Amino acid sequence: MNLGDLGAEVIKVERPGAGDDTRAWGPPFAGRESIYFLSVNRNKKSIAINMKDSKGVKVIKELAAASDVFVENFVPGKLAEMGLGYEDIKKIAPHIVYCSITGYGQTGPVVQRGGYDSIAAAVSGLMHITGHEDGEPVRSGVAMTDLATGLYTYGAIMAGLLQRYKTGKGLHIDCNLLSTQVACLTHVAANYLNCKIEAKRWGTAHGSIVPYQAFKTKDGYIVVGAGNDHQFVTVCKILNLPEVSKDSRYKTNTLRVQNRKELIDILSTRFSEKATIEWLQLFEGSAVPYGPINNMQQVFSDPQVLHNGLVMEMNHPTAGKIAVPGPGVRYSEFAMAHPKPPPLVGQHTVEILKSVLGYEDDAIEELLCTGAVAQHEVR
Repeated sequence: MNLGDLGAEVIKVERPGAGDDTRAWGPPFAGRESIYFLSVNRNKKSIAINMKDSKGVKVIKELAAASDVFVENFVPGKLAEMGLGYEDIKKIAPHIVYCSITGYGQTGPVVQRGGYDSIAAAVSGLMHITGHEDGEPVRSGVAMTDLATGLYTYGAIMAGLLQRYKTGKGLHIDCNLLSTQVACLTHVAANYLNCKIEAKRWGTAHGSIVPYQAFKTKDGYIVVGAGNDHQFVTVCKILNLPEVSKDSRYKTNTLRVQNRKELIDILSTRFSEKATIEWLQLFEGSAVPYGPINNMQQVFSDPQVLHNGLVMEMNHPTAGKIAVPGPGVRYSEFAMAHPKPPPLVGQHTVEILKSVLGYEDDAIEELLCTGAVAQHEVR
């Protein structure tokens, strides 16, 4: 999607009929399309190809030869069995940036396992560190491992294209869920690797910074973070707790971490005395990072979210008008391409065969009749 936002022509290869599994991930649905699918498939054209048919495999090879980037998410070795592995594609398209996205990588003891976000989040330790301090492991509210892997892939593809620009040669990129999520453990991993400190769950709090967490108010929650001693003094002033900022137990962040429970009890009691909006007004302009915990209605009516233009609207051929969150990046010298709606299965099959591969009508008709490809007719 991000490459499409930058103007790339993205062709999604799907199996005829059902297409991408996520098309069925609902409810909710808009028409026959799952909202989940619609949320992650803008800026793509769909060609429906039967990969079990030799004619279908031939079409994919021809597409690879005409493309800059080839992205696949099959279990390692599966595409090679079909003649579509990196070494196969490299022979006909030495320029190709071939990117494999898997659960665990291209080599190793468990690479034949399927990979889903929650499984990778569990194996990588993310679930172990997510949730209430004394509660069960928790899955994050969105598929953060999937999303982070996609963003790593986006950067890797850009690096691959730059490498090709310099050398004239393509390359194979290995992106996987497990490696991505382990890499994203950052300081939690470093605590273990360097100090052998086993990680734990902190709820909304932070293991190395106090205070930095959600506090319950009279009617909701506010999150406040004091990343240095000056900010902590400011928090105490706003809460009208000057004696706390002067207490020797809380003079430095290290001391505040060591005396976390006593301090958080004091702050929690004070935060519970006022409504969220009152605290927001008191913290405004203080230079202390703070914010409410918003629901979706509040998120998409937030003035800054509206100002940043984060919602993309499109007209889908069967679902009608849809809206999805767009990319969180803006560029000074150019605007993002106007978003294109997620495709129907095989919506662009004939178009791609004609415009990209130069197929004549009779050749296309033969592929359609044999079932090597399929075209969705928009009604």
